[in-house]
Amino acid sequence: MKKMETDRLEIIPCTAKVTQLLQTQQYDNGPEIDRHLQELRKDPSLFTWGSWLIIRKPDGQVIGDAGFKGKPDDQKQVEIGYGLLERYWNKGYATEAMNALIEWALAHEEVEKVIAETDRDNQSSIRVLEKIKMKKAQETDGMICWARQQSN
Repeated sequence: MKKMETDRLEIIPCTAKVTQLLQTQQYDNGPEIDRHLQELRKDPSLFTWGSWLIIRKPDGQVIGDAGFKGKPDDQKQVEIGYGLLERYWNKGYATEAMNALIEWALAHEEVEKVIAETDRDNQSSIRVLEKIKMKKAQETDGMICWARQQSN
């Protein structure tokens, strides 16, 4: 199984095989993982282009999930998102995980740009996106669109 490691985290693609871990830890952070698993059953090529679990190395605790909202499009861009359980906010985990996922995506020739969207009032997410070198691309009604290009 593919996985990424950072100093403090292990980041693994979410498959039906890891749902036992989620059940054991009673992890529930919204509908994204269930939606990804349903889509994965229909299209196995979505394997790494959906949800990934963010696991703390010292204790094996699933602290959040992050990932991509589908495969790269015809403009060679992919959208990324994340969510951590609230007790793990403000500890640098989101920055660490998102940076690893973006670096991984940009290492693929079919990806030239990673985009993200956040609520204009979500200062914590804005800080994370700024720390991982994403740039504001545009602002709309209450939302900010971000982008990070492949460096040439």
